[in-house]
Amino acid sequence: MGPIVESPRETAFRTRYRAFGRMVMAIQACTGHSSSITSPFKDSTMLYQIFSNTPRWVWVLLLALLWIGCKQTVTRTASLKRITVMPLVMTGLSLSGTVTAFGAEPVVLLAWLGAASLVGTVVLQRPLPHATHYNPMERRFSIPGSWVPLLLIMGLFMTKYVVGVASAMHPALAHSSNFTLMFSALYGAFSGIFLARAARLWRLALASDPALGFGAPTAAMT
Repeated sequence: MGPIVESPRETAFRTRYRAFGRMVMAIQACTGHSSSITSPFKDSTMLYQIFSNTPRWVWVLLLALLWIGCKQTVTRTASLKRITVMPLVMTGLSLSGTVTAFGAEPVVLLAWLGAASLVGTVVLQRPLPHATHYNPMERRFSIPGSWVPLLLIMGLFMTKYVVGVASAMHPALAHSSNFTLMFSALYGAFSGIFLARAARLWRLALASDPALGFGAPTAAMT
């Protein structure tokens, strides 16, 4: 009898199972809910049911986010509107995910806001890539490709997915201060990064085009 060869689908599932298991172990370590979190995942069938019962629109959203993130891995041009809208959308998803999972409690919002402010301040201190340019006549940016936006988008998606699954299987987690504060802060950190990255581009635009927001740029601003 020859060796058993896994199909690509089985291999992919095993990979996702191990990755998800590591996330669960991290939640376990931070919240102290070891027995209540780990036991359902000892059986790989349980995890398979989680993925198979995930609504299809979630996977459609994942594909759309992957497409958006992959587009930013290559050098591109972008308008002021485009570099502003995406961070606002991601921040909206982050805040809605926080409030939906943990409620609009003051401590939850403070954790979100505190992490967003702290991380955003740190990112603002970092310079833009040297290849980033702004054309004041066209009011468009030339932005070098980067994998960072894709990683941030996927990080936010996975955070929302993990919180949703864990909260659905263990509703008591929503009342765990460690779990609530940890993920509220994580949501806020993602928002801070998205907003600060956009703010750096706006800072470049304002420095290059003093008339920005007061009408069309003049020839003297080239």
